[in-house]
Amino acid sequence: MQVQVRDNNVDQALRVLKKRLQREGVFREMKLRKYFEKPSEARVRRKAEAIRRNRKAARKQAIREGLIAAPKRA
Repeated sequence: MQVQVRDNNVDQALRVLKKRLQREGVFREMKLRKYFEKPSEARVRRKAEAIRRNRKAARKQAIREGLIAAPKRA
């Protein structure tokens, strides 16, 4: 992954790099690999993540179709 440094502004380049790494899921991957995870625990975690993703997608679909009200923004 590369980030261009413009006008010697290293701080901005670091922010862009961190945002890209966050979007790619590198930090989550590092956190997961910090300790050994038993295969059974990994299976349970992946299943829970899939359920969470499906619920979120279903909620967004229901909002788009007008079945439920969109959350109020503050």
